Amino acid sequence: MITTGERQGAQLFVVDPIERLRPSKDSSVALMQAAQRAGLEVWVCTLADLSARADGALAAAGHRAHGWVRRLTLAPMACEGGQWQVPDPWFSAAEAQLLPLDRFGWIWMRKDPPVDEAYLYATHLLDLASARGVRVLNRPDSLRGHNEKLSALRFSSLMAPSLVSSRVDQLAAFVADHGEVVLKPLGGRAGQGVVFAAAGTPGLRALLELVTNQEQLPVMVQAFLKGVAAGDKRILLVDGEPLGAVNRLPVAGDFRSNLAVGGIPRACDLSERERQICAELAPWLRQEGLFFVGIDVIDGHLSEINVTSPTGIREVERLAGVPLADLVLERLLQGAAPLVAV
Repeated sequence: MITTGERQGAQLFVVDPIERLRPSKDSSVALMQAAQRAGLEVWVCTLADLSARADGALAAAGHRAHGWVRRLTLAPMACEGGQWQVPDPWFSAAEAQLLPLDRFGWIWMRKDPPVDEAYLYATHLLDLASARGVRVLNRPDSLRGHNEKLSALRFSSLMAPSLVSSRVDQLAAFVADHGEVVLKPLGGRAGQGVVFAAAGTPGLRALLELVTNQEQLPVMVQAFLKGVAAGDKRILLVDGEPLGAVNRLPVAGDFRSNLAVGGIPRACDLSERERQICAELAPWLRQEGLFFVGIDVIDGHLSEINVTSPTGIREVERLAGVPLADLVLERLLQGAAPLVAV
C-alpha cells in the first residue's frame, strides 16, 4: 500500500531524455531543482517509459499506469555574472525501476511538442494516474483538448484579427484585407514554420497551397503587428496568476522573437493591459486544470496560450532576480489537495 506521505513527497517529471535537456535554459530542470530544494524526491521518465496493465487476477494492482522511472539528484546551480553556472555533471540518476504512477504525489507532463500520437497516448495513461488521486500538471484532458494556437480563439476579443482555415481563397482574402500577416502552423512550436506574407508577396497562392498541404491542413493567419519590434512578451501564469515575465526581442532581419530562434530576452514589467488579459484568462485556466501556462502577448494582443511545456523560468530568474521556480513549487504545495491512500 502506498501511503499519503510517500506520495506527497515525490514528483515525477515526464520529459525528453534527461541527458538532452539544457540545464541553463530548461524550465523543467528549474522546476526539478526547486522540488529538490523543497525536500521532495525528484524522478524522471520519458513517454516511452509509460505503460499500463489491466488484469483482474492482480486485484488492486490491476488497471494502473506504471513507469520505468529514475530518481535524480541534481547539483546546485548559481547565476553569476548574468549567466547560469552549470556543474559537470549536473545530475546523477539511480537505476530505472518500474513503479506505479500513483506512487507520486504530482506528475509534471513536460514533454516538448510535437503533440503527436505518442504524446496523446501518454496523456491517456496519465489519466489513469489522475483517476487514482495523482495531480497531473497540466491536466491530461486539457493537454489533449487545448491546442496552443486554437485555444487563444476562446478569447478572440483579446487577439489581433485572426483566421484559421485550409482554403486558399479564404486565406488570400484575409491577406488582402490586412495587407501584412503571419502564417502559423497549428502544430508548430518555438516559432518554427511561422512565415511573414503580404498582399503583394510574389507567389502568395503557391505559398498558401504549401502551408495548407494543398488545402488539406488548416493554418492560422494573423494580422501582422508591427509592435513585435518592441518585443513578444512571455508571461508565466501559475494557477491563473502571473508570477513572472520576459520580453523577447527579435534579432535583426527576423520578425520572430522566440528564444529558440535567437530572440533576445529582456527583463520587463507587465502593463495594465497585460494584467487585464491575465485576469480574463485566470478563471478558465483554473477550471481546465492548467496550473502552469505561458501566454504570449504582442503589442497588447494575446497571441498564444502555451500549455504543454512553457519555457521562460530561467530567463526570469536570471534577468529579474526572482526565484520563480521556487515560487511555483510554493504555490503548488500550498494548494495541494489531500491525497487518498491506495
